[in-house]
Amino acid sequence: MESSDKLPVADLVGGSIPPWVMRFIKGAGRTINRYHMIQEGDEVLLAVSGGKDSLALALALSLRLRWLPVSYKLRALMIDWNEHPIPVAYRSKLASYFDTLSIPFEIVDEAQYPESFKGEFNCYLCSRNRRRILFEYAARHGIRLIAMGHHLDDLVETSLMNLCFRADFSTMKPVQEFFDGKLHIIRPLIETHESVTRRLSERYDLPTVKPVCPHDQTNIRSSLKPIVGQLCHIDGLTREHIYNAHHFDCALPVHDCGEKR
Repeated sequence: MESSDKLPVADLVGGSIPPWVMRFIKGAGRTINRYHMIQEGDEVLLAVSGGKDSLALALALSLRLRWLPVSYKLRALMIDWNEHPIPVAYRSKLASYFDTLSIPFEIVDEAQYPESFKGEFNCYLCSRNRRRILFEYAARHGIRLIAMGHHLDDLVETSLMNLCFRADFSTMKPVQEFFDGKLHIIRPLIETHESVTRRLSERYDLPTVKPVCPHDQTNIRSSLKPIVGQLCHIDGLTREHIYNAHHFDCALPVHDCGEKR
């Protein structure tokens, strides 16, 4: 679908929310409630990558505030790498998007290859660098919650990477504690299929922008995606089975929540 044919996000903000989008928003809400991710009066920092998942998360967290009996504050931060900056036009597009959602938004320009890397670079170092910047920003602003847009497919791929290549059945957690509980990463979309956020970005004018990644098509995660798809052809609940096998604290069994077209 061409960008000019997509529906405006302002329609959703104005209350014209189709049932499948409402299911997406309520699904994120159920995950938040399941793990007690956000409490009354909390301030949440949204880690914005520019991709469909973090933009969809921002939409869900903003819209659900309209009918919740509790209130929380949202703030969004995007890290723009000096070595691979996003197109200038997208800075204003992203700012307009978050303004529509009534979420304060900021872009910080940072080095993707800091001197501390000593010339080394890989996905782990990049992720650690990004997390450090987010943690420092949260600390400066007195924020204890950082929300990331990881979804169920991310969890499954991480589980398989750790199992197959590190002999360790571990994965990203719905809630991850740091610094003796002073800061938490939360993942409200961890029970949501990637197909749902993809559909949202296809139907609505989310200003998705993909920052350049030198390892985008060569990392293990990209190789695992078709394998996960093949497993799901054998059993449609493969993703849910892997999720439930981790036995997260406070977790109830997760059933098929994939959006059918």
